[in-house]
Amino acid sequence: MKIFVAGHKGMVGSAISKKLSVLGHDVITVDRQQVDLKSQAAVAAFMSATSPDAVVLAAAKVGGISANNNFPASFIYENLAIQNNVVHAAYCAGVTQLLFLGSSCIYPRMAPQPIPESALLSGQLEPTNEPYAMAKLAGIKLCESYNRQYGVDYRSIMPTNLYGPGDNFHPEHSHVLPALLQRFHEAREHRRPSVTIWGTGAPCREFLHVDDMADASVFALMLDHQAYSSVTTPTQSHINIGAGSDISINHLAFLIARIVGYDGEIIFDPTKPDGAPRKLLDISKILSLGWQPKISLPEGVADTYEWFLRNLKNLRQ
Repeated sequence: MKIFVAGHKGMVGSAISKKLSVLGHDVITVDRQQVDLKSQAAVAAFMSATSPDAVVLAAAKVGGISANNNFPASFIYENLAIQNNVVHAAYCAGVTQLLFLGSSCIYPRMAPQPIPESALLSGQLEPTNEPYAMAKLAGIKLCESYNRQYGVDYRSIMPTNLYGPGDNFHPEHSHVLPALLQRFHEAREHRRPSVTIWGTGAPCREFLHVDDMADASVFALMLDHQAYSSVTTPTQSHINIGAGSDISINHLAFLIARIVGYDGEIIFDPTKPDGAPRKLLDISKILSLGWQPKISLPEGVADTYEWFLRNLKNLRQ
């Protein structure tokens, strides 16, 4: 198959591209300097010229609590623009198969745990990333609407918190796991006596290695229509992707400190926001279809730290 992967340079998109290439598919990619996915005309022209058999929409503006708080307009505008342009251009180019990658933040702040797909739109979103979540919600409904009106097969998968090689290690705009990994590494390098972490440490989060996510994405994309439809409905077409277990930020911090080799004091600052108290996805649907995660959290963090060390020079430029 000829498959266009939008966002191929990101952590998830690069892992999916690699997985598809290994399986023998013809992977189409394009740099943002050549095609700005926020430009409707540019995306339409590119899609028409390349005529892919399928599209994986992994392109998105992403970031942690700090980035979401500081740039809410950027997060909602850019993600809505990318999604609208890619999905509509795919339809106009005759692409009947598309996979949209969402986020677990689409679910209400106080959703039941583990969070089933049916919790969608059942309560208030987490305020710290509401604009981003709203964009991802729109992406799910966009795919559902094109399916209903045009008879295409546009699918949505909702991953939990992702990490791994190629992650964003920006000190202010990264997610919690890579941010902690970099902070503990620097604290060890500079022999700092302590590391202070936002929040109480009590919230629990689920983490999935990006290679497991790539495996799940290709699995979901290649499922026959009957199998995918057996666990979804026209108005609830998304499937959760996760690790099946979670860990408190407190225990995560100590795990990362141990892997990095930092032995100083770890301090939690309760004056800073925690975010949602818990976010564990119910992954029973994807499990019932035959997929399961393979990489444990300690193994995945160690793998990510090794990649971080190999690429440290480039990350600091």
